[in-house]
Amino acid sequence: MSRSSGPGGQHAQKSSTRVEALLDVEASEGLTEAERNRVLDRLGAVVRAIAQDERSQLRNRELATERVLEQVRKAAKPRRKRTATRPTKASQERRLDDKRQRGQTKRLRRPPDGA
Repeated sequence: MSRSSGPGGQHAQKSSTRVEALLDVEASEGLTEAERNRVLDRLGAVVRAIAQDERSQLRNRELATERVLEQVRKAAKPRRKRTATRPTKASQERRLDDKRQRGQTKRLRRPPDGA
């Protein structure tokens, strides 16, 4: 344990309310093999969260645990595969028309050749 920063005045300077929560991913039995592999790839072997927001050590412990769980949930979720898409013919035409219009505008800004 260590001291927490933040609100609490003298109470915060004298109390050890800071909490660090750790999760050993490889030893965790709450994850399937696929989830464990995804978490290991994305977060590593140990997931860590620190909480020092509250004056209460118990509340900080709850916050740190929630933060670890949230990180693991995010990392364990399989990512959707991207489906390749192509621009529509109309969007390609709009893009080229915009480019032509911009080029025309810039040509009109040039000084005359005969000057």
